[in-house]
Amino acid sequence: MGRAFEYRRAAKEKRWDKMSRVFPKLSKKITIAAKEGGPEADLNPALRTAIMNAKAQNMPKANIEAAIKRASGKDAAAYIETTYEGKGPHGVLVFVEAATDNTTRTVANVKSYFNKAGGGQVPNGSLEFMFSRKAVFEFDMPEGMEMEDIELELIDAGLDEIEENEGTYYAYGEYTSFSDMAHKFEELEINVKKAELQRIPTTPVEFTEEQMEEIEKMLDKMEEDEDVQAVYTNIA
Repeated sequence: MGRAFEYRRAAKEKRWDKMSRVFPKLSKKITIAAKEGGPEADLNPALRTAIMNAKAQNMPKANIEAAIKRASGKDAAAYIETTYEGKGPHGVLVFVEAATDNTTRTVANVKSYFNKAGGGQVPNGSLEFMFSRKAVFEFDMPEGMEMEDIELELIDAGLDEIEENEGTYYAYGEYTSFSDMAHKFEELEINVKKAELQRIPTTPVEFTEEQMEEIEKMLDKMEEDEDVQAVYTNIA
């Protein structure tokens, strides 16, 4: 599969070092999961995953509990999860995932980010075949276990492959295997640092440093938008 998304991962994490940006997104994810599957994390796999990812970003326990509580409040926002697709500077392909209580506002904002960068939005489904949706788990190798043992345990749960990068391990599977793989990690008592569904480009493209500067300006604007949950590209 390769590490085509590593550049974007590093760039995103660098920009998300400001907690004022990342916490609202994490809170929204927790609230959505709690509203759809209930506030009990033990009975709600999506909520467990959202909480785990929030803790990985050092989100305080009080913030997590507040996000769960909002799901059952009388004034809880009715969030809609949606996607947008488009082309940015130099033909870069962009897939945007959002969660919003006002789709009119969100689509207008996303469209403006594309247009101001010299690109444009395309009909949903146009880029679907350009990305593979994968379940991705980031974890540390536990003491007393070998890679081969973990692979054998996870294969029946839908594992495609495991890769290592600077001491951190990544397990990949089809997106439909997310729940089974998450359950298997829990069963094996392996500490998962992050777990998410990612869209990985099927044909990554190289861009020059100058081109990347223009592309990054557009991506920065998108990722600063509180309605935007994730942005994926075909950058190699």
